[in-house]
Amino acid sequence: MSLEKSSGRPVVSVMFKPRIVRAAIKVAVIVGTILNVVNNGEQIWSHQLVSIWPIAMNYLVPFCVSSYSAARHELQRALEG
Repeated sequence: MSLEKSSGRPVVSVMFKPRIVRAAIKVAVIVGTILNVVNNGEQIWSHQLVSIWPIAMNYLVPFCVSSYSAARHELQRALEG
């Protein structure tokens, strides 16, 4: 049985709890900045244009992973009592 069905709460609704969003933003800022330096550092340091899409994805993906895993963890803890 999935967490979503057994807990009665969809993971997405838990992902957007303010506490989880704040934590995910912190993770996204740190990890996204590191990814941008690694992936686009050469263009940034040489003052070349960098497409906004890869920069945005470097922040969006860690935010989604962090908030999703925190929501799953919270739902799992709720099921275990």
